[in-house]
Amino acid sequence: MSQSRLEAAVTRDGEDFSRVALTPAAAELLRKLWTQHGPLMFHQSGGCCDGSSPMCYPAGEFLTGGSDVLLGLFDISEGLQPQPLEFWMSREQFNYWSHTHLTVDVVPGRGSGFSVEAPEGKRFLIRSTLMENWPV
Repeated sequence: MSQSRLEAAVTRDGEDFSRVALTPAAAELLRKLWTQHGPLMFHQSGGCCDGSSPMCYPAGEFLTGGSDVLLGLFDISEGLQPQPLEFWMSREQFNYWSHTHLTVDVVPGRGSGFSVEAPEGKRFLIRSTLMENWPV
């Protein structure tokens, strides 16, 4: 994989731009976790502490619904079972972050015990970039 970030496929009707990306380090960790847990998904909710971190779950383990927005689909397959990795956000949180581009990165440390990367001694985090002239 190149050193540039991996942009998600566009999922929102009427949009032609990616809202979320993965750093190479995040994509690499996700591939490792995929081999351990099978297909994965992210959910970004609001809240404090670990509740504001992107949480990674086995696909379908976190139930999404009308109060969630699908922001993007990632293809991290590179030899894995081809299935898109979904990135969801609570609709309420999306209302606040709709003018930003999000990049999932990974850093040393312990995140939430519910996110699959916790035993690895690493945690996912969001780096956001304000989008000038963002068409929302």
